[in-house]
Amino acid sequence: MTQTLKEIHLAHTQGFCAGVSSAIEIVELGLQKYGTPLYVRHEIVHNTSIIKDFEKRGVIFIEELADVPDDKVVIFSAHGTAPDVFEAAKDRGLKVIDATCPLVTKVHRQATRFSKREVHTLLIGHRGHQELVGTSGYVKDHLRHIIEDEADIEALDLPADIEVGVLTQTTLSVRDTTHLIEKLQTKFPNLVTGGKEDICYATQNRQDSVLELAEICDLVIIVGSVASSNSNRLRETAQEAGIDSFIIDTPDEFSFDWLEGKKCLGISSGASVPWYLVEQLVDLIYEKYPQVNIQKKESTEKGIHFPLPKELSDYKLASQ
Repeated sequence: MTQTLKEIHLAHTQGFCAGVSSAIEIVELGLQKYGTPLYVRHEIVHNTSIIKDFEKRGVIFIEELADVPDDKVVIFSAHGTAPDVFEAAKDRGLKVIDATCPLVTKVHRQATRFSKREVHTLLIGHRGHQELVGTSGYVKDHLRHIIEDEADIEALDLPADIEVGVLTQTTLSVRDTTHLIEKLQTKFPNLVTGGKEDICYATQNRQDSVLELAEICDLVIIVGSVASSNSNRLRETAQEAGIDSFIIDTPDEFSFDWLEGKKCLGISSGASVPWYLVEQLVDLIYEKYPQVNIQKKESTEKGIHFPLPKELSDYKLASQ
């Protein structure tokens, strides 16, 4: 059954999305401006390599605001933070820098608008995920309903004729949520959904690129941390397309046994994965298969950049 690997195809969308790139830049600039220790609430992004590197350089990741000493700087992660946490930080006099992805901020604004109008709001996502926890804080308790699967929809006890709003965790995509939205629309004819412009382009682009790989490859490797929702969804996307797929945090987790009987390998990565990890994986495979043909298209996200918080807008990275 042994076959020689002939081709490696790299997904056209790799490396950091704009939201992750911005969050990491904020921490870098925070180190330059405020020095160490620098506190960050939750992992700034879900990637083990990035977190370990920052920890070595004096960044302290905490889960509870109480773990930040008085009069210190704290950065809130890209996943978004509930308003009561902002208030608690303000009450303590902490210097807060908000690294929330702008696409998540848009969801927060819509959640706030729904609550002001007393609209019951359905949040589609994974219970316990930091982004969903943050968004939940912008919806009044009596109006908030978490939807993880169809069973949650069936359990909803709301009048069918009322206006109901629905918001989605941004690490999901249109493909992830279509069946849930359709079921909700059947149950609630007056359902208000977000437009396609509210969907995280980075999540959608990466899933689309994995589907492209699945059409030509017989194995897909996803570089991404187990804690990363969007990375795990990429692996699931390939598997649902009928292609063997594995997720690895770092290249040393790769097994050459996976290449047994394979001729074409596809490689993709989560939105919080640094490009150098993909390069290291390619180099590792190339050492054993120097005849392999490596193909890569230009990223569809080239040139996208989010503005920095005003506290850091006058700073530039030391490497620039």
